[in-house]
Amino acid sequence: MKNVLISGAGIAGPALAHWLTLAGCAVTVVERAPAPRPGGQAVDFKGATHLEVLSRMGVLDDVRRRQTGGTDQTIIDARGRALATIPGEFTGGAVEIPRGDLAALLHDRTADRAEYVFGDTATSLTQTGDGVHVTFRHAAPRTFDLVVGADGIHSTVRRLAFGPEEEFVDFLGHHYALADIELDTDPVMYNEPGRMVAVGGPKSPAFFVFASPELDFDRHDVEQQRRIVADAYRGGGWRVPELVERLPHAGNLYLDSISRVHVPTYSTGRVALLGDSACGNTLSGFGSGLAVVGAYVLAGELVAARGDHTRAFARYESLMRGYAKVAAKANAGPFLAPPTRRRIALRNAVFRSRVLVKLLLKSTDWFATDIDLPDYAFTGTRS
Repeated sequence: MKNVLISGAGIAGPALAHWLTLAGCAVTVVERAPAPRPGGQAVDFKGATHLEVLSRMGVLDDVRRRQTGGTDQTIIDARGRALATIPGEFTGGAVEIPRGDLAALLHDRTADRAEYVFGDTATSLTQTGDGVHVTFRHAAPRTFDLVVGADGIHSTVRRLAFGPEEEFVDFLGHHYALADIELDTDPVMYNEPGRMVAVGGPKSPAFFVFASPELDFDRHDVEQQRRIVADAYRGGGWRVPELVERLPHAGNLYLDSISRVHVPTYSTGRVALLGDSACGNTLSGFGSGLAVVGAYVLAGELVAARGDHTRAFARYESLMRGYAKVAAKANAGPFLAPPTRRRIALRNAVFRSRVLVKLLLKSTDWFATDIDLPDYAFTGTRS
């Protein structure tokens, strides 16, 4: 029986834990946060492949019961006048769900089969001929057959096993923030050159995107992050001053860069990367789908290889590398926060054209289904 450590209890980690425990593996999931992370931006799934994997997991109906997508978003000017409409199927895919709700659902589905260790993180990985010796910040050291980094763009496992983050993560010129601020408005998006804010809709935090040089800040210092966002939006039009005024009291504020991950290989020895740690691209719109499909493929290839992790990791990468190519090209920053008023107008014109919107929807569906999904012989899904 394989003894597997997964770092990260967001989406990719619990999805992988689901499949590996069905295959008879002993799975430990370690997560830096003290509990499953609540809130966050909505994530969506697109096309038949994403939905098929959710169905095989036995969670599609639960996801649909918690979905919040399908709401059109109006692009407005400083007076609140409508300029264009982003259709709900573009922003919400086939099904959309708050990230925190999905993480809680996947955790609840696997908590009785996998060991979850919250409030801790790996501090070193030492590979030997028959395992990976892992030390933790708080827990006692342990040895695992395999280690999987499913811990996001700022992956601890990737840093420990592959090298410093700056070698594998490219900053793309923008930052984004989420804050629990509600305004009495329907879902709207407001732009000025180099910055955007979107608000409104059920369970939707205020969403900020702004151009800037790469910022050096403590990702665990929320007060510092509040000041950064407030400074980036001072002097804004529409109701931006109201949002800035409410930032000091906003709950669950999160700030990060828009960045893209590039790694030469998804694995090294007995350590593999999954989801954003392997192919992340902030706000590209495909992260949740790549996470659940990648988890299914990685677990399935380990089962098919009958414990030969070298063969399994190679096959996993051959299937996922091409599928994840959309994450190697996209840059959401200039699309969400165009640098000039002319670029804003051109972006808005796209959403006023039914033909162009249909082409956008068709292309995203093509990317989401561009993989021949194997049918692995797991012991069966649990409902």
